[in-house]
Amino acid sequence: MTPHCYLKLHEAWTALASSSPTRSEREFQDILRRLELALDASQIGVWEHNLDQNEIAWDVQMHRLYQTGRKSGPVPTAIWSNAIHPDDRARAEQEFEDAIARRGQYNSEFRIVWPGGEIRYIRSRAHFYVNDDGSPSFVGAEWDVTADVLLANEAARQRAVAEARALALEESSARIEYVAEHDYLTGLPNRRLFDKRLAELAEDASVSTLAVLHLDLDEFKQINDSHGHAAGDVVLRAAALRIEAAIPKAAMAARIGGDEFVILLVNFGGLTELNRMARDVQRRLKKKIRFGHEMLQSGASIGISWSADRSGSNLLAESDIALYQAKTSGRDRVEFFSQQLKDDLMGKRRLAEELKLALEQGDIIPFYQLQLDAHTREIVGIEALARWHHSERGTLSPGIFLKIADEFGLSSEIDASILRRVLADRLSWGQHATALPRISVNISGQRLYDPQLIGALETLEIPEGALVFELVETIFLDDCDDELLQTVDRIKQMGIEIEIDDFGSGHASLIGLVRLRPARLKIDRQLVSEVDTSSEQRRVVKSIVEIGKALGVDIIAEGVETENHAVTLAKLGCHTLQGFALGHPLPASEIDSIFASKKATQAANLRR
Repeated sequence: MTPHCYLKLHEAWTALASSSPTRSEREFQDILRRLELALDASQIGVWEHNLDQNEIAWDVQMHRLYQTGRKSGPVPTAIWSNAIHPDDRARAEQEFEDAIARRGQYNSEFRIVWPGGEIRYIRSRAHFYVNDDGSPSFVGAEWDVTADVLLANEAARQRAVAEARALALEESSARIEYVAEHDYLTGLPNRRLFDKRLAELAEDASVSTLAVLHLDLDEFKQINDSHGHAAGDVVLRAAALRIEAAIPKAAMAARIGGDEFVILLVNFGGLTELNRMARDVQRRLKKKIRFGHEMLQSGASIGISWSADRSGSNLLAESDIALYQAKTSGRDRVEFFSQQLKDDLMGKRRLAEELKLALEQGDIIPFYQLQLDAHTREIVGIEALARWHHSERGTLSPGIFLKIADEFGLSSEIDASILRRVLADRLSWGQHATALPRISVNISGQRLYDPQLIGALETLEIPEGALVFELVETIFLDDCDDELLQTVDRIKQMGIEIEIDDFGSGHASLIGLVRLRPARLKIDRQLVSEVDTSSEQRRVVKSIVEIGKALGVDIIAEGVETENHAVTLAKLGCHTLQGFALGHPLPASEIDSIFASKKATQAANLRR
């Protein structure tokens, strides 16, 4: 009801009240009061806009809504327009103009600004109306919906926050899943995702063949040791990129360990394609990698296993067996899995387990071979040689188990075990010998790089000059790093001499010898085998003797099988001889007997 209608009705009802009211008039008054109460309770303001006169009439609640300070009556249109928030004004006015043009319903919502600056939200509804005298008007109502709007806004904000959190959680979950299935350094899938993909392909009916190429980077440890882990990381990232570039889209490359990668192939064209791809990967990985001012170079050994019936459960294990064979065969090789390879490896592993047990039980013992002065034939040294006292196969020579020990990381344990037994035997011999010669003990490269080596040696309290450590020539003499040289210096400071074993097999350089400064060189037995009949071998041996003289290093010749060998080597200038012609390796008890016999002979000579 408009204010104008409200006023007209009020005047009519007042006139009726002055006369005798009828029952219907009282009811009319009652309805009027109810309407007033309802409008007041709901705080809805009522207005009428006379379009011909452009006048606006507001009731008291409208003035309250806008806080004009007035109670009723006509108001200028500018009061309404100026009260609307500047950002909403043009829209609200345009919506009213559109309603006028349509002579239809007016429906709008806008903000108003109270005189004190507070912003309120107003909803306005009106209908077009023509009064009795034909004047067009809009009759409407307005009410404050601030609480509803703020509540809706807060609900929307909370929904947005909840949606943002849900999205963040979803993204976080996706990131966690990605991290859980990918290698942090290279970005390649890791072992978990590889296993998952392999299992999926094994169940995929569209897959006819599966293959796994198992890669291990050659020389990676040396790069890490020489240039640091940052260089190793650069090599790994470069390897990942090169491997991915070499494989088809349907294939998958993954990093499953330190420098180990795998390639998973599906529906390939046969063994020829597998071999071609492996060679292509090797070719790419051999290319040099820039690291600062350095150029690094690696390579890869590759083991391959494949299946023609989608069975993928053993492919990784089989490719690992083939990779093991590739690495032990000289690296930079490609090997295919076979049952024979598996059987051989299982045999080696059984032997390695037996060897571990033998170490625990003290069945790895030293035998000793005498070293004699080339001219006087006096005992000047003894070499300790590892033997395996096997319960079923008897005494086993090192050729049967030392290679297995190297492959399975047992060399250091054998070195340590033999050294302890040698020191115990030497202590026992001291009871029957007037003077003990030096004892040579082999030490592996693995043992030399053990950070606990020096501490372990210091606890043994080794007498000065008692021991000699024999280093095989292949222990990086061409590139002695600082770590190895520092270890060797510490060993020398403890009164332990250094010898180079198997010298002349083609690995050591003069620079390496100068840096290492050994006490002796032991000529490789292959250069001694025909020294009495081959002029070429004699020239080689003579050259080594001259090198020894130039460096102040004594020369030992091993593999002396005949008396002619011994005589020839002495003439060539060798200082010490060792071989079957002069004595076979013997157990500690027989060496003790030799010393006891020699002591008795010396005592008898003194009595004469």
